Amino acid sequence: MTFTEFKQRLDRYEKLMRLDKPIGTLLLLWPTLWALWIATQGQPHWMLVWIFALGTLLMRSAGCVINDYADRDFDPHVERTRDRPLAARTVSTREALTLAAVLIGCSFLLILPILQRVWWLAVIALFLAASYPFTKRFFALPQAYLGVAFGFGIPMSFAAVTGEVGMLGWSLLVANIFWALAYDTEYAMVDREDDLKIGIRTAAITFGSFDVAAVMICYAATLGILAEIGNQLDYGKLYFAGLTVAAMVAGYHFFLIRDRGRDGCFAAFRHNKWFGAAIFAGIVAELNLKPWLLQQ
Repeated sequence: MTFTEFKQRLDRYEKLMRLDKPIGTLLLLWPTLWALWIATQGQPHWMLVWIFALGTLLMRSAGCVINDYADRDFDPHVERTRDRPLAARTVSTREALTLAAVLIGCSFLLILPILQRVWWLAVIALFLAASYPFTKRFFALPQAYLGVAFGFGIPMSFAAVTGEVGMLGWSLLVANIFWALAYDTEYAMVDREDDLKIGIRTAAITFGSFDVAAVMICYAATLGILAEIGNQLDYGKLYFAGLTVAAMVAGYHFFLIRDRGRDGCFAAFRHNKWFGAAIFAGIVAELNLKPWLLQQ
């Protein structure tokens, strides 16, 4: 194999892992960071942050490979996915499964120093990530299942810090499920016509003409749960300022998706990185900046 051929193969693996599209990693990372900061009251150990951040990248990459393996016969019929390496047959199924196994193995090596309870949660997280692509065959709202899979860094974070998840951790996970329903329905609205032709189930198809309303209700539910969590933890104005900014981001998404155009829906999906970032900024401001301001 020449150097050029080797480089081309690495480029295909990069696309298969979606390293060229970091939005998915951010959508997993933000809720994980929410949980780490809340569980540690704003004082997470840097090693724990590093482990969860790198683990998020590895598991998201593995999930993308498994997703493309599961959808390899569907993706060629969808305009947005027909050029993916497995769909275009530029990477073999054996290569894809080997790559997924390596990524998963590296992820598990990362969590070995953490409490054993996290190991069992990691097994559940792996099952969720691996099984999600197949839910699109039969489940009317696979985006809700995705919310559990994408948010499982939340219970893992609480377990790593406190030894248990508790009601707070599960409540945060429910908030993430509603958020995933919102942003991944926007994503599914891009492919609705293609998905109808090939028989895949998505929330965009299930919600039908109520898709835009459903997205906005899910954003509202996410923010409502997060507001209740803030009240329970006695958080103040800085935390709620973050939620307010996130609400403004969600409001902007309404104007992007109200006409159901592909470009607007895809832009709204990608813009969710700012929704998650606004919430995280509010948490950091409340737990780290507020004590400093009070000392001045």
